[in-house]
Amino acid sequence: MPIVVRLDVALAQRKMTSKELAAKIGISEQNLSVLRSGRARGVRFNTLDAICQELDCQPGDLLEYVSQ
Repeated sequence: MPIVVRLDVALAQRKMTSKELAAKIGISEQNLSVLRSGRARGVRFNTLDAICQELDCQPGDLLEYVSQ
């Protein structure tokens, strides 16, 4: 897939676990795991907004387009 999710990098930079992030933004750990692994077929803007607010980042810090 040409879209790469860099959520693990953002979490590591902030020394936060995915479990902590899931609890803070109000989604299940399983749904966050699907997003982190790149298996998600889409992401809701309100979820992306909550992640960006909590991690103090921009959407471009989390998602990257890699041409094939």
